[in-house]
Amino acid sequence: MNAQVIVVGAGPVGQSAALLLARWGIHVLVLDARAKRDSTGSKSICQQRDVLDIWAAAGAGKIADEGLAWTTARTYYRDRELFSWEFEREGPLPACVNISQTRTEQILDDAIAAQPLIEVRWNHEVTGLTQDGSGVTVQCGQRLLRAPYVLVCAGARAQRVRQALGVTFDGETFDDQFLICDIKADLPGWENERRFYFDPVWNPGRQVLIHPCPGGTFRIDWQIAPDFIPTKVDISRKIRQIIGDRPYELLWHSTYRFHSRIASRMRVGRVLLAGDCAHLVAPFGARGLNSGVPDAENAAWKLAFALNGWAGPGLLESYHVERHAAALENLEITAATMRFLVPRTVEERMRRRAALEGGRAAEVDSGRFAEPYWYVDSPLTTPEPTRPFGGRPPKGALCVPAPGVILPDMRLPGGRLRELCRDGFLLLLGEMCDSRLFAQVLGKVITVPYAVRGFAEIDGLAERLGAGPDEAWLIRPDSHIAAIIPHAGPEPVAYAVRRALGEEEETA
Repeated sequence: MNAQVIVVGAGPVGQSAALLLARWGIHVLVLDARAKRDSTGSKSICQQRDVLDIWAAAGAGKIADEGLAWTTARTYYRDRELFSWEFEREGPLPACVNISQTRTEQILDDAIAAQPLIEVRWNHEVTGLTQDGSGVTVQCGQRLLRAPYVLVCAGARAQRVRQALGVTFDGETFDDQFLICDIKADLPGWENERRFYFDPVWNPGRQVLIHPCPGGTFRIDWQIAPDFIPTKVDISRKIRQIIGDRPYELLWHSTYRFHSRIASRMRVGRVLLAGDCAHLVAPFGARGLNSGVPDAENAAWKLAFALNGWAGPGLLESYHVERHAAALENLEITAATMRFLVPRTVEERMRRRAALEGGRAAEVDSGRFAEPYWYVDSPLTTPEPTRPFGGRPPKGALCVPAPGVILPDMRLPGGRLRELCRDGFLLLLGEMCDSRLFAQVLGKVITVPYAVRGFAEIDGLAERLGAGPDEAWLIRPDSHIAAIIPHAGPEPVAYAVRRALGEEEETA
């Protein structure tokens, strides 16, 4: 197979990228240094609504179907509940599901096996990368492979690849470590709740996080001392302190330390970096895989557009601009969480103690749950002063639509709204706009696939979005709103499309 894109790394980010590229008709070669897939351990378990939507588009909708859709997050200080919150219940997909990364990878593997445009090769460790004006040469030992573009999803240990590209990976590693256990047990009332404990009597001075998972299983994370090496007796004792004398089965356990790092560049010429090889964050808030998969989607449609001759000179660089900004936001949010969870100064410790003992919920930070990054300041987004970005919504709530924000999803007869966005650009028009005229003008100025739909064709859509009768809404292939144009005419819409394609001078 003559690959058009080589994906380095067969974890969930690389798998997602391969499937999404193949969806655009791109031939993909996936390389992984391992001999085979790891088959145990829950690892990354919390999958956010918008990531489930991406996986559905990639042919892996079973992840949402099989995952456990928990609804309530409870936070405790010692033996007292401080507060709880629930996700806003809106849209056809659950706000979040818990499912083990092992099972997620199996479902993605099944989708890959059914896709003839994807080839996966194990035992292929990338030892070098060189690129020129027409492509990238990938060295795997004595083997040389070549493709027009490479997407690196090889995880945090991809230091050799980053060095070959001249990319730094600055940040820090935290001393505290965590013990993870997957157990199977009957815990009535806990099946749909995430529980976070500050300073419980059975883990004094530290935290414990408990997540329900499918099949009557639970994931427990203990913060433990940096030098603590848990034995089987220690693990059994810790589990018993939480669940009491109930029967349980220990399915898997591991320890880890976490990191806060970011790559200096996520695009170097014809090579893009995605997932953990580009950014690492603390696990609280589930912002790891839930940011890696949007990396994959952002890269996939832009690489496909470049390969098909639909992209302007700035489109590939916008991958770095958009996803690096997303990574920086995640680092900022998780760093604030870590200052609360693991205070390092007297002032931070006093502030944390006052918040917990005073039950001041607004000041207690156990991790803001993963959200999509909104490309408000992207060079691909056409701003509209009458539709300003209102900032982050309250925890668990949805964002008010604006240019750069992801389009809310809703049920349609036979499907979902976002499914209409995946095959190119979608132009939604108010009833005062002539759809045939817009289609004629767009057909003359762009070659990219697009569809034109009237708001009136989709019952309740204009009301759901707050769209006016003279407005045009341009939606990107990743469901982000590229432009909202009042008093819309074909010319400003055509400009917004060209802008969304990066048809301006490249900045790097």
